[in-house]
Order: sequence, then structure tokens, then C-alpha cells
Amino acid sequence: MRVMKHPAMHEISIEQVFYALSDPVRLEIVQKLCRTEEASCNALDGGRPKSSVSHHFRVLREAGLVWTRNEGVSHMNALRRRELDERFPGLLTVVEAAIFARAGANAA
Repeated sequence: MRVMKHPAMHEISIEQVFYALSDPVRLEIVQKLCRTEEASCNALDGGRPKSSVSHHFRVLREAGLVWTRNEGVSHMNALRRRELDERFPGLLTVVEAAIFARAGANAA
């Protein structure tokens, strides 16, 4: 199984983060990861094709949002919460609040 490339946090720009979050599929993945410490790609794919999901996780990794590790034949993913909070203080808090506010508005 190949080793995933993860950029150092000092290499990440806010523009990359916002680009990664601008896609509804990637935003949904981040939303799910906000509610759990770690999840497999299968648990986060939403029934989408593997090629599409692989692309979205690559964008999230390259933007510095997600850390992916191999566990057997699965890829386990987690938000890089601590590093993101250090690099962009409050960003994930705002993103999380917006995600949950949107979910609440959709439920109403």
C-alpha cells in the first residue's frame, strides 16, 4: 500500500484550505470528520465511486485538512485539528459552526 503525502503545515495556504472546502462533497467529509476522531474512506464516501472519493481525499490532504494513514487495507482519515488550530486559529471552529448551522437550517 502506498504511503500518503502530507504537506507540512507551514506550506499550507488559507487559499488551499478554502478551495478544498468549497466543494460540497469535501465539505461533507470534513463535517463527518468533525464528529469523529478518525474514519475510513468507506465510512466517508457517501456511496460515491472510489475514483471520485480518492480525488476528494487527495485535495483535502494537499490542503492540509486531513491526515490519512494506512491500517491494513483501509485508509483511516482524521482532521489535522491541532495543526490547523495552530496555523489558522479559529478556522475549524468557524467551519464547524457553519456546517452545523446549515444542517440545522436544512432540518427545519
